[in-house]
Amino acid sequence: MELLPSALVRVRLLEGEHPLVAHLPSTQQANFVRLRVGDRVKVAVSAQDRTRGRILELLAK
Repeated sequence: MELLPSALVRVRLLEGEHPLVAHLPSTQQANFVRLRVGDRVKVAVSAQDRTRGRILELLAK
Protein backbone atom coordinates (compact mmCIF):
# COMPACT_ATOMS: atom_id res chain seq x y z
CA MET A 1 0.00 0.00 0.00
CA GLU A 2 1.28 3.44 -0.96
CA LEU A 3 -0.23 6.71 0.27
CA LEU A 4 -1.04 9.27 -2.45
CA PRO A 5 -2.27 12.88 -2.30
CA SER A 6 -6.00 13.71 -1.98
CA ALA A 7 -6.74 10.80 0.37
CA LEU A 8 -5.98 8.21 -2.32
CA VAL A 9 -4.11 4.96 -1.73
CA ARG A 10 -2.37 2.68 -4.22
CA VAL A 11 -3.20 -0.90 -3.20
CA ARG A 12 -1.53 -4.15 -4.27
CA LEU A 13 -3.93 -7.09 -4.34
CA LEU A 14 -3.00 -10.51 -2.92
CA GLU A 15 -4.12 -12.26 -6.11
CA GLY A 16 -1.22 -10.62 -7.95
CA GLU A 17 -3.38 -8.51 -10.23
CA HIS A 18 -2.36 -5.02 -11.28
CA PRO A 19 -2.26 -2.40 -8.51
CA LEU A 20 -5.28 -0.15 -8.17
CA VAL A 21 -6.01 3.28 -6.74
CA ALA A 22 -8.55 3.30 -3.90
CA HIS A 23 -10.18 5.90 -1.69
CA LEU A 24 -12.01 5.89 1.64
CA PRO A 25 -15.79 6.34 1.67
CA SER A 26 -16.91 9.68 3.09
CA THR A 27 -18.23 8.00 6.28
CA GLN A 28 -14.78 6.66 7.12
CA GLN A 29 -13.12 9.97 6.26
CA ALA A 30 -15.41 11.65 8.78
CA ASN A 31 -14.34 9.09 11.42
CA PHE A 32 -10.69 9.68 10.46
CA VAL A 33 -9.36 6.21 9.74
CA ARG A 34 -5.57 6.35 9.69
CA LEU A 35 -3.95 4.11 7.10
CA ARG A 36 -0.26 3.30 7.12
CA VAL A 37 1.99 1.63 4.58
CA GLY A 38 1.74 -2.12 5.06
CA ASP A 39 -1.82 -2.14 6.47
CA ARG A 40 -4.17 -4.81 5.13
CA VAL A 41 -7.50 -3.52 3.83
CA LYS A 42 -10.63 -4.94 2.22
CA VAL A 43 -11.29 -3.28 -1.16
CA ALA A 44 -14.35 -3.16 -3.43
CA VAL A 45 -13.18 -2.91 -7.06
CA SER A 46 -15.18 -0.67 -9.41
CA ALA A 47 -17.21 -2.51 -12.06
CA GLN A 48 -16.52 0.16 -14.70
CA ASP A 49 -12.79 0.67 -14.08
CA ARG A 50 -10.73 -2.23 -12.70
CA THR A 51 -7.90 0.14 -11.71
CA ARG A 52 -10.07 2.02 -9.16
CA GLY A 53 -11.70 0.92 -5.93
CA ARG A 54 -13.07 1.83 -2.51
CA ILE A 55 -11.59 0.77 0.84
CA LEU A 56 -14.28 -0.98 2.87
CA GLU A 57 -12.44 -1.80 6.09
CA LEU A 58 -9.09 -2.08 7.79
CA LEU A 59 -8.20 -5.74 8.49
CA ALA A 60 -6.36 -7.06 11.53
CA LYS A 61 -2.68 -7.82 10.99
